[in-house]
Amino acid sequence: MTPLIHPWVKSSYSSQDGGNCLEWSPVHVCAHGAVPVRDSKTPDGPALIFEPAAWSSFVAGVQAGGFPA
Repeated sequence: MTPLIHPWVKSSYSSQDGGNCLEWSPVHVCAHGAVPVRDSKTPDGPALIFEPAAWSSFVAGVQAGGFPA
């Protein structure tokens, strides 16, 4: 897989104390129309890339409580 060259940012919903952190690349979304996400604790690990509609549906499901812990 070709590494993403755009900068990553921590999600505003992630813990700021180094816990469960999700990063995404808004510049990549604007440039390529796809949403890359990764675990900030393993920045050299894999990234998942979603179509914007699929990512929006997932986020809405999480916000609605559809994925209880």
